[in-house]
Amino acid sequence: MEDFIDTDPAQARLGQLLFYDPILSGNRNISCGTCHHHSLSSGDGLSLGIGEGGEGLGPKRSPGTGADMIRKRIPRNAPALWNLGHKSVRVMFHDGRLEVSDQFGNGFDSPAEEWLPQGLDNILAAQALFPLTAQFEMAGNVGENAVTGAVHDRIDLGWPVLAKRVRTIPEYGELFVEAFDHIDHPSEVTIVEIGNALGAFIAAEWISIDSPWDDWLRDGRPLPAPAERGRQLFFGKARCGTCHSGPLLTDQGFHALGLPAFGPGRTRVFDPMPRDVGRMGETDLLEDAYRFRTPSLRNVALTAPYGHNGAFATLEGIVRHHLDPDASRAAWQEAEARLPRVPWLAAGDFAIRQDRIEMARQARALDIVPVALSDAEVADLLAFLEALTGAGVDRRPMGRPDRVPSGLPVD
Repeated sequence: MEDFIDTDPAQARLGQLLFYDPILSGNRNISCGTCHHHSLSSGDGLSLGIGEGGEGLGPKRSPGTGADMIRKRIPRNAPALWNLGHKSVRVMFHDGRLEVSDQFGNGFDSPAEEWLPQGLDNILAAQALFPLTAQFEMAGNVGENAVTGAVHDRIDLGWPVLAKRVRTIPEYGELFVEAFDHIDHPSEVTIVEIGNALGAFIAAEWISIDSPWDDWLRDGRPLPAPAERGRQLFFGKARCGTCHSGPLLTDQGFHALGLPAFGPGRTRVFDPMPRDVGRMGETDLLEDAYRFRTPSLRNVALTAPYGHNGAFATLEGIVRHHLDPDASRAAWQEAEARLPRVPWLAAGDFAIRQDRIEMARQARALDIVPVALSDAEVADLLAFLEALTGAGVDRRPMGRPDRVPSGLPVD
């Protein structure tokens, strides 16, 4: 456990409540746990999520009705939270727009730049604040609430509104005073303490280091024969270990996989195309176009769909894509995307695929060299990936709370 950041139990327990409390969303209708749920291995089971305005959970989540219906799908797949408290983690989000850095004097290079407040304990605490400011994730549409209105003026101006909401709930006020030594009165609670509590919970809750792979690493306990053959392929012939290296099986770098494109894209003010340029959206460097952060493979068998846009619903699908991206991309069918039906958005869900020039541009950005494996070898590789699943994945320290101090429903 020395490889993981230290967390205060009282702060983690407080973070558990905040994680599942819709009070942190602009319209009080969605929580962090909605898209990172215990019953869904810290994800949501969708290719592209349904955020603020939706109803229900996971694959059964609907896009809402009437004035509350969603206006856009979440542009990227909700990443799993396993082992994000590991001390080696220095970059987060699919495009790496949050990094440990001294660039702005607050410890991080982030979308908030110099306006990110001082005092956040770690990158997890910082990361927890940004979904709260995202219109289609948790903030809501402009004109609907004070949070999103403030964020529309400047990204950090919504956080004080949320902090006041939380600290004026008596139960929360008492919990913050108990959990933080420097807080003597609820009126002193800011978004920093909220972020630190959320970070403590995520770090403590999702540690998973009890897989057959961990047993092999620690004690030399043999893997089952297919998984052992898969391990040798992973770090040998299949070359998976080139990018999936280190304790979390990620180099935390950025690579172009040539995934099939769909969805609303992560559009920019000057680039309204429904495309996602990945890392280039953060760095503005052409060489970063269509490159995305290498995900950790811990518990990967539990965290479908796969890819920055959830293009592949099965582990075998994403593995075979890595082996031959061009063929996989050509064979991919729209039905493979796990997208709950949204009639008013359907016309745009796959519109980018009709842009011949853009599709050619994305196809050229590829960092994978094809590898020929037999079906038997693919099966062995999958067996190794299954061996990365922790024995205690269903036994989390805290789990989902039955209630939250705001009194709002818990997903």
